[in-house]
Amino acid sequence: MGVSPEFGPAVKLKEPLPSDRPAHVPPDPWRAFASAPERGPGRIRRGLRVLGRALIHEYAVVTYIALAMAVALTWPALQYPLHTLPQDAADPARQAWQVAWGGHILLTDPVKLWQSNAFFPEVNSFAFGDSLLGYAPAGMLGAGPLAATLRYNILFVLAHALLLIGSYALVRQLGAGRTGAAVAAVAFAYAPWRLAQEGHLDIISAGGIPLALAMLARGHGWSMRRGFRRTHRSAGWAAAGWLVAAWQVSLGFSLGLPFLGVLGLILLGLLVRVPIRWWRRPVERPVLGWRLLATDIIGPLIVVGVAALIALPYFKSSGASTAIAEIKFFSPPLRSLLIGPAESRIWGGPHSVPRSSLAWPAEMSLLPGFVLYALALAGLAFSIWTLWQRLFLLAGLAGTVILTLGTNFFDGRWTYLPLFGHLPASVGSRIPGRLMLWVTLLLAVLAAGAVAEFVRRADHWAEHRIPPWPGPWLRAATMIPLVLVLVEGWNSTAHPVVPDQPTSMRTITGPMLVLPTGELTDQTVMLWSTTRFQRMANGAGGFAAGRQADLRRNVAAFPDQASVAYLKTRGVTTVLLLRGYVTGTPWERAGDVPVDSLGITREDLDDAVVFRLSPPANQPQQPGSNQPGSNQPGINPSGFPNQPGLGTQPGQGTQPGQGTQPGQTGQVILPGQTQPVSPLQTAGR
Repeated sequence: MGVSPEFGPAVKLKEPLPSDRPAHVPPDPWRAFASAPERGPGRIRRGLRVLGRALIHEYAVVTYIALAMAVALTWPALQYPLHTLPQDAADPARQAWQVAWGGHILLTDPVKLWQSNAFFPEVNSFAFGDSLLGYAPAGMLGAGPLAATLRYNILFVLAHALLLIGSYALVRQLGAGRTGAAVAAVAFAYAPWRLAQEGHLDIISAGGIPLALAMLARGHGWSMRRGFRRTHRSAGWAAAGWLVAAWQVSLGFSLGLPFLGVLGLILLGLLVRVPIRWWRRPVERPVLGWRLLATDIIGPLIVVGVAALIALPYFKSSGASTAIAEIKFFSPPLRSLLIGPAESRIWGGPHSVPRSSLAWPAEMSLLPGFVLYALALAGLAFSIWTLWQRLFLLAGLAGTVILTLGTNFFDGRWTYLPLFGHLPASVGSRIPGRLMLWVTLLLAVLAAGAVAEFVRRADHWAEHRIPPWPGPWLRAATMIPLVLVLVEGWNSTAHPVVPDQPTSMRTITGPMLVLPTGELTDQTVMLWSTTRFQRMANGAGGFAAGRQADLRRNVAAFPDQASVAYLKTRGVTTVLLLRGYVTGTPWERAGDVPVDSLGITREDLDDAVVFRLSPPANQPQQPGSNQPGSNQPGINPSGFPNQPGLGTQPGQGTQPGQGTQPGQTGQVILPGQTQPVSPLQTAGR
């Protein structure tokens, strides 16, 4: 031991013991009893665990059920998806063309998006109805009528699934339990009135509306039962909600325009509610947070920007006159809310007599379901929602019903017409009955409150039983409302066969006119044109009915001097006469008329006659159209014969107010109109 001059005797420190055993020493046998740290799971195992939890998550299970129900309740849409279309071969054929055109032109020449190959030589012709632009990515897959038909049927089934998923998510976010949300979702997605719209993909595609509202409510941490919760806010969910809203608006303005109004009311409520809450509860400041606030500024700008860009061609179109006469014609009476459509397997037959009293049953059979009415009525007195919330829902229900009646409520002077009557006819706000979507949604929320309260009380009663578990009869009782609304949505929708594409449609170039031309025929011709997208004067749907009626009247005597001169002034160089479809039309003998004195030529093909109005010089192909022979030829499926007689004679019609059943080809003259207009067009997009 040494001595330190400052601190006294120094203490000799012991050398530390070695921590590791020498290499030549055998392993310590006591190590077997020592506790070793557990190794955490690797990346692959963690990823598999996350994937497994996601696959059995509540909304994943809801998605599986929604897809299965959509396939079952729209059957046989996917039985022959290449050859059939739901409800009829008219509007679905045109909308299948719309989806195909959107995807095709965005891949080839996006600048020409609104200058479609139909309605030649009209400009902005793609804006002659709801564009379904949000489905354009699907239109980029495949080419030709078979691919377009398959694509339409898949989108048709997925649209039903999205209706159920979106409404379930919304009601769950509002605070209802699983059973109540399931009942509300099925009642909303498969309401009887929606069965009359099965031929309108733009109306069926409404699932983005409740889904966007659910995401926005989730992003703001709000529910009807718990109000705003700061810990549940999420700018990501709010941003997703605004993006889904923008996508929904891109499908069309028939549903998108009222949806924009609802979003505007929500923003107005936030502008009023948030400052009041910020002032009354200073401890909870800030209410939204800067990220969520920025999302609520940028998100609406995106939605409005998308809507404005899409609306420009609609306002530029030459048919931008208002549609007050059509609004008055299509305004349903109050009794329409108790009348089921012909496509309802439950109410179609029993309601045939009252349905025949409606001016246009396809748009006026607005029954949301008697079971839904009963559950919503029960929800006013027996519900998980508070009294003030129920009164608010009742007030909203009354307001939406009044708007749905259009001009049948004090002529609509203070309701529908101030909101939609001044808009161009091209925007698609001519049919007030389509606001039934909002009536059904509010009824579903009220019904969910009643069902959720019943389930809550049943669970509370079961807790006092020994053993504390509900018996089989009690369980079955909670599922009765779900079964009833499911049965009431049972459909009998027809799925007619799509006529085969003529071989000549794959070889002839435009600008051309295909004969026979009519309301139904032209929509099928539009579908046939998806092989090459030739420019053609044919077209149907939307607000161009008057001009297309003029075209058909002027070419009714083709081939003659007047019709040839008329077509030349419109820039049409080729007329294609389809022999298999001219029976019973004005062009039944057009293929046998001599044309030497008319200065045109005629060429006989296997299935058609081609009239050349001018020498077939090297004409520039329409921008974005395919080259000849670039697609697979059509397939003639065995067991599906062609359907002759698709042509309709111009001028055939019925008097205003005379009802016809869905799928009929009669025409209706609306008040204040001089040209015959097909109800399939005026009721169309």
